Amino acid sequence: MLFVSDAEAIILNLVQPLDERRDTEVVDLLTADSRILATPVTSPLDFPHWDNSAMDGYAVRYEDVQHSSAEQPVILEIIEDIPAGYQPKSTIQPGQAARIFTGAVIPAGADTVVMQEKTRRQENRVFILNTPKPQEFVRHKASFYQAGRQLLPAGIKLNSPEIAVLAAAQCPQLSVYRRPRVAIFSTGDELVTVDQPLQAGQIVDSNQYAIAALVKESGAEPLILGIVKDDPVALEKVIAHAIAIADIVLSSGGVSVGDYDYVDKILESLGAKIHIRAVEMRPGKPLTVATFPSRDAINRVSTNSPLYFGLPGNPAAVLVTYWRFVLPAIKKLSGITEGWEPVFLKVRSHDELRSDGKRETYLWGKLHLIDGIYEFHKADGSHSSGNLINLAQTNALAVLPMGKTLISPQEEVQVLQLVNR
Repeated sequence: MLFVSDAEAIILNLVQPLDERRDTEVVDLLTADSRILATPVTSPLDFPHWDNSAMDGYAVRYEDVQHSSAEQPVILEIIEDIPAGYQPKSTIQPGQAARIFTGAVIPAGADTVVMQEKTRRQENRVFILNTPKPQEFVRHKASFYQAGRQLLPAGIKLNSPEIAVLAAAQCPQLSVYRRPRVAIFSTGDELVTVDQPLQAGQIVDSNQYAIAALVKESGAEPLILGIVKDDPVALEKVIAHAIAIADIVLSSGGVSVGDYDYVDKILESLGAKIHIRAVEMRPGKPLTVATFPSRDAINRVSTNSPLYFGLPGNPAAVLVTYWRFVLPAIKKLSGITEGWEPVFLKVRSHDELRSDGKRETYLWGKLHLIDGIYEFHKADGSHSSGNLINLAQTNALAVLPMGKTLISPQEEVQVLQLVNR
């Protein structure tokens, strides 16, 4: 049985990111949010595009106003009004100024803007009431970005700030990585769908819905393959199909050591190499991670070998192992160059947290900001791997390392922050 950190290292080492030569597509900017940029972006535009004013005021020559004050103001002739979007027609000569507005082009001859609060106007004259700094409130051409240089690197997630930058740079289309394809199915004779009436001994397959939602949140594409009975022939058929169409396969159930747990044997029969069979964690001990030989060129989705995760069957264990191991793998696969590792925080515990210390233990709850300090509040009720109910509205997992049996209230605890929650 592997330590959690060792299992994480093995998994992330197995993940090979999507290929920028084969696994990309072109999308419109309006549909590019949350996608991963596949190629660096440059722009032929300078930012700012021209020298412009950062303030409403008056464009002047610094030489004319360098000794102005409220007691002895410099008086300049106003020769032009320059609103935003207007091309100045005049050149500022000694003793002259132009009324200018924020974002407007600095006229030739001017090198400084005096904010209007430091002036007084009388008809076509302006009184400069104090000495500005040289080039004050002038945003110079290309001072933010110089045309032809890299504007955004490949391997970043496109959120609203990046979308705004790309729009300003007039990039209507972008090359992004395709969404990773994640096949999902559940195993077990006892499972039924949400619309089937329950019979004695049956349970609703919540795992498939939870995993599909998590996969969508990660930006990947879920491929729903349904419920598979505990039948080796049916299981082998579904697994073979899943590894032919997906980059990652996620199954839940059938990976323990029971008489009807067939997954590991079927994986081996299909030529898989099993890298992980169990992890020293609670919940989530039964975890299978496997890879397959490269797929036939006709059928392969990419050149990468598909990565198989056999997750536990208990619903809480499914979510915990997904957050701990699968999500970082999907993020790395997606082409993002950084930020795919799990995010751990050290916070204060509001509650007493207990474990038997035999395995690394995860307790779910919610982070609250109390007087500027994050505090972890454990979810009420049982923290059994079979209890799904109190996972609702949680956003963090407190981690008790092996050998640690107690964290007292107000003591520091490490938590795994759950993204998008």
